[in-house]
Amino acid sequence: MEKEIIQKLNKSFEEASYEQDGIEYWLARELQNLLGYSDWRNFLNAVDKAKHSCETTGQQVIDHFVDVTKTIPMPKGATKDVPDIMLTRYACYLIAQNGDPKKEQIAFAQSYFAMQTRKQELLEERIALNERMQAREKLVASETELSKNIYERGVDNKGFANIRSKGDYALFGGHNTLGMKHKLGIPENRPLADFLPTITIKAKDLATEITNFNVKKDDLKGEGKITHEHVKNNKDVRELLGKSGIKPEELPAEEDIKKLERRVKSADKEIAKKKLKVI
Repeated sequence: MEKEIIQKLNKSFEEASYEQDGIEYWLARELQNLLGYSDWRNFLNAVDKAKHSCETTGQQVIDHFVDVTKTIPMPKGATKDVPDIMLTRYACYLIAQNGDPKKEQIAFAQSYFAMQTRKQELLEERIALNERMQAREKLVASETELSKNIYERGVDNKGFANIRSKGDYALFGGHNTLGMKHKLGIPENRPLADFLPTITIKAKDLATEITNFNVKKDDLKGEGKITHEHVKNNKDVRELLGKSGIKPEELPAEEDIKKLERRVKSADKEIAKKKLKVI
């Protein structure tokens, strides 16, 4: 396909998109023209096939194909309401996939919406990754504060490790820190939290923050009292998760967060290089 045609088609597809409540969409009657369909009924055949494909992938059709009514102008100033469909990027991709790739418009659309969908997936993946890394950093800060608080109240590093492990025992339904490492296949010399999902990291952080607060508020001293407080808070957080059907010990391990951090830094460097080349 010639470069000029690609640029023209890209401009047409970009200008045809709309946005509502932060969601990008296209209208079926406009997509019909962009894909080179002259007959609405023929285009609806491709839409029906796309809906079927949507169902087979486990997606809800209503989330991607929304029936609407569009008002079009008629002769002598009259108007007419015609049926139309709001289509998500994914819906457009499926429609294009069910078209004839020999047509330039279809061939372009298949690549265009595939790339756009992949960009969205990468963006969502990056946001989730950043959220997990931020949660991990927050937990480190909370546990560092707890370590300082209990050290000032007569508890050494070994005592801190005991308190944290017993807190884990309460949060993970009878599995202490070492037990969870064995359960999830985590090396004993690595922090458990580096392999936990975001929801569990935040749960540990919440329990630790409450312990910090109450240790200072009630001026708790000694390993026994602080352990009792920390275990209670982890039990309370576990109970809260249980109300939503979440059992922390049953959630699978996530990828090593240190590897993810290196991946993000590497990706950021690549983006910076590309920006410099453009400048």
